[in-house]
Amino acid sequence: MSQIENAAEEAVTLTSELIRIDTTNTGDPDTLVGERAAAEYVAEKLTEVGYESNYVESGGRDRHNVIARLPGADPSRGALLIHGHLDVVPADPSEWSVHPFSGAVQDGYVWGRGAVDMKDMVGMTLAIARHYKRHGIVPPRDLIFAFLADEEAGGRFGAQWLVRHRPELFEGATEAISEVGGFSVTFSDNVRAYVIETAEKGIRWMTLRVRGRAGHGSMLHRDNAVTKLADAVSRLGNHRFPLVLTDSVREFLAGVTELTGWEFPEDDLEGAVAKLGNISRMIGATLRDTANPTMLTAGYKANVIPSVAEASVDCRILPGRLPAFDRELDEILGPDVEREWIELPPVETTFDGALVDAMTSAIIAEDPGARTLPYMLSGGTDAKSFQSLGIRNFGFAPLKLPADLDFSGLFHGVDERVPVDALRFGVRVLDRFLRSS
Repeated sequence: MSQIENAAEEAVTLTSELIRIDTTNTGDPDTLVGERAAAEYVAEKLTEVGYESNYVESGGRDRHNVIARLPGADPSRGALLIHGHLDVVPADPSEWSVHPFSGAVQDGYVWGRGAVDMKDMVGMTLAIARHYKRHGIVPPRDLIFAFLADEEAGGRFGAQWLVRHRPELFEGATEAISEVGGFSVTFSDNVRAYVIETAEKGIRWMTLRVRGRAGHGSMLHRDNAVTKLADAVSRLGNHRFPLVLTDSVREFLAGVTELTGWEFPEDDLEGAVAKLGNISRMIGATLRDTANPTMLTAGYKANVIPSVAEASVDCRILPGRLPAFDRELDEILGPDVEREWIELPPVETTFDGALVDAMTSAIIAEDPGARTLPYMLSGGTDAKSFQSLGIRNFGFAPLKLPADLDFSGLFHGVDERVPVDALRFGVRVLDRFLRSS
């Protein structure tokens, strides 16, 4: 077995072992588990092969990050940041076929919470980092490996904190790769493309608050906060924001047309996008802004009308659309609904340059005849924080996937899993890419 194949096998083991470490992030400091154990595991694996790692506590209970740098042949070139998050969203074991923190390797998959979001990429990155150090491999430029906390809650104790308080750890970095890109999409038997994330929608996690008059539940009430909030949430949840074609989405659809001959007429764009199969939900969510109510909070007793009612809304906003989005919110919600929010910006870059060429070459070397296409992610990543340092960001965590696997449905889903062969493929692609970038 070749050296890189040994690294590929190690990536499977590392991914499984990382999944076994519960790093559940509820977003609530009283209930989250934290990343400490996983960060200690990563730091130990890096130290074992000779890295001097920065083990950074970022405040909060058990919030830890690990950053290590591998010097390249040309220190004058901008460094490449490879970052991944250690935290995962919650999982209910009663809903799963296997325990979500088992890291089981069976039926050709590694199973568990984080298998695709994103302990698979963390495992591949860690395997590559160990492989290069073990064998004295010097990349063309500095590589910065970052294993981060709190991405699932916006990075307050991870990327955001590090960018604000420890920017020197990323000194010289000009480009970065991370999650939710580089995975294959099969359009037909002989047509496969690998989508590389070049853009992300902006995030606004918004709280709506309505005030009314408190009183006894048996009385007549015309100023009921719960009723007013329910009306506002219903209006917002049922609202359809306008269809907007961004440059990255246009380029993706044009590439699909070139590959397949499928047309995407603007007068039936959503119907045409539905032909994309499993990826259609992800692409469809990048055609317009969204505002999805997710939580309701009001009251403390069945016979007491509360004076305040609140709702949480997950808003995802296309690049360039924020002013128009706010105007629509004003019209939908009216003046009586208070709003407060946490906001993270959109990310957008172009699909060109030497780094993109290196990604494409590495993919084609392992999967001849395939194509690469840019796309926009409907969710968000830590790229939102790193762009503030002037870093150009891409989603590139390469995986060659079975044509019938609903990959996008596995993110935060039940029975999350990643194919073992896809992990091996990803390590080989990353090795080719990092040696030539």
